Amino acid sequence: ITEGRIRIGDRVVNDVPPKDRDIAMVFQSYALYPHMKVRENMAFSLSVRGMPKDEIARRVSEAAEQLGLTNLLDRFPRQLSGGQRQRVAMGRAIVRNPKVFLFDEPLSNLDAALRVQMRIELKKLHQRLKTTMIYVTHDQIEAMTLADRIAVLNGGLLQQLGTPAELYERPANRFVAGFIGSPSMNFMQGVFRRGERPSVAGPGFEFFLPAEYADIEGIPDEVTVGVRPHQLDPVGKRHGTAQAKVEVLEPIGWDTHMHCTLGDTSVVAQVPSEHIRSIKAGQDVTFNVYESDVHIFHPQSGYAIRPGQPVRAE
Repeated sequence: ITEGRIRIGDRVVNDVPPKDRDIAMVFQSYALYPHMKVRENMAFSLSVRGMPKDEIARRVSEAAEQLGLTNLLDRFPRQLSGGQRQRVAMGRAIVRNPKVFLFDEPLSNLDAALRVQMRIELKKLHQRLKTTMIYVTHDQIEAMTLADRIAVLNGGLLQQLGTPAELYERPANRFVAGFIGSPSMNFMQGVFRRGERPSVAGPGFEFFLPAEYADIEGIPDEVTVGVRPHQLDPVGKRHGTAQAKVEVLEPIGWDTHMHCTLGDTSVVAQVPSEHIRSIKAGQDVTFNVYESDVHIFHPQSGYAIRPGQPVRAE
């Protein structure tokens, strides 16, 4: 690394060769040895280290049982499904009993249903092993469901580090706000109005803000306004409204995604299907929003503007 220190536990490993850092890695492409059976793949790194055969057999057996691979130990990788191969790759890392696991997009080669299953297995595995896992993914759903803490990177720069709830509820900037959450946060351009009851307004909408916003110095006249899809409510009576035209209804079961035009901006509302049975495409609809659900961002820097924080213009 170019600067700083890397610690694993209390040990600084900057100058320790990678093979001696006690890290195990699970690759995106599985990287199994095709000529070795599952048992041999999982045992290989231990054999190279000269570990006693009975200890190797014990570790392989334990890992296979944890991952549901006991009946597959005598098969070759070509005889396994994608999910089974990924579990073997995980087992090969687990037998090492390392200080840290590195996962490099381990589920990206799997189909959607199998990714959900493997996410659950990974979560259970972490709860059993209680070992630090660093997990790289471009899928924010994976990040939200698996992580205790998330580091969001953009262009190699750290945008925010925090729990999934912190990143979702209090995004540091527009990039994090748009990346975390599915469907993504809606963004609109609006004008900040200070007054006795601060608000932001734009074509077709006016959303009120908590009273503390009136005391923030340096808020520009024009701001970027963010509201999450599930916080646009077509039935409630709340603290701000938006007048929109429904373009497309996308039912997905218990809820429906309403794709709408708000002024000159496209927005998505996520609402329970039972609340909008009478709403059709082409119809005008009024959305209501709680003041605490409205986010505002600096239009140039993209940083969130919140009470108790200085306004960051760059």
